[in-house]
Amino acid sequence: MGKKCVVLLSGGLDSLLAVKIMKEQKFEVFSLFFKLPFMKDVENDVNCFVKKEKIKLKIFDCTKGNLLKEYLKVICKPKYGRGGGVNPCIDCRIFIFRKAKEFADKNEIELVVSGEVLGERPMSQMQKTMNFIEEESSLKNNLLRPLSAKLLQETNSEKKGVVDRKKLFAIQGRRRVEQFKLAKKFKINYPSPSGGCILCERGLKKRFEYLLKRGLDKDEVKLVGIGRHFLIDNCWVVLGRNEEENKFIESFKKAIVSDTPGPSAIILGKYDDKIKKKVNELIRVYSKSGSLEKRKRFERYIL
Repeated sequence: MGKKCVVLLSGGLDSLLAVKIMKEQKFEVFSLFFKLPFMKDVENDVNCFVKKEKIKLKIFDCTKGNLLKEYLKVICKPKYGRGGGVNPCIDCRIFIFRKAKEFADKNEIELVVSGEVLGERPMSQMQKTMNFIEEESSLKNNLLRPLSAKLLQETNSEKKGVVDRKKLFAIQGRRRVEQFKLAKKFKINYPSPSGGCILCERGLKKRFEYLLKRGLDKDEVKLVGIGRHFLIDNCWVVLGRNEEENKFIESFKKAIVSDTPGPSAIILGKYDDKIKKKVNELIRVYSKSGSLEKRKRFERYIL
């Protein structure tokens, strides 16, 4: 029976390297991709990578159905605090690792692998926190982080000699010099480290605090990261900023389409003619014919 492992594949460079490292150690890799509602969509990139590497892929789509409900519970009521925005990174990692363990157990795979780097992220990737997440996920001694493994406690697979610890790494910190060298060695293209989880963005903290308290459904979640947002008489209003966003908003039945060049809008929540009148005025203000002076009247509504 060959060696098998589960690798958490986010689409970022660190996770791509984790796949390459495990393949170099002659493991059959089962990759897991968690499609999260507040993350940049990299599903196509992930699909291209696994196809090229000829590895198996399981997608956990947390943007709909029961997985979305589970994930929103984690986001709305985290047990272990939030970061600078509303990001509950520790709870999020535990959620992902628990799902990974369920998959691994079901497929009789002992080893789960993550591309995490010690000290790379201040909330979830410090040594004490990494150990805590590992225990809470019931993965103690069975979670391998090959990029930082030599700085961490040995896993069972290393102790047994199933994984060659000598061929693992001791990378730490936020600089990615060593990762870039490895990317060159493995001849892989990697994405720029931009985007990521919008829950971490401090400028969106007010918006998320309101929306998480209000509640979101599977369709509304898709609107969170686009457009301009306003709170008008307890109605959540989203305006498109460009043609692409306008088209997306117009795919909703409740969309308000401007009859002149300008943004499309959607009102979420119960509203009357008075609120609709305000939103139509908002559309005109943010149209090409609008002015900065007029926009100031709506600053108090910005979410």
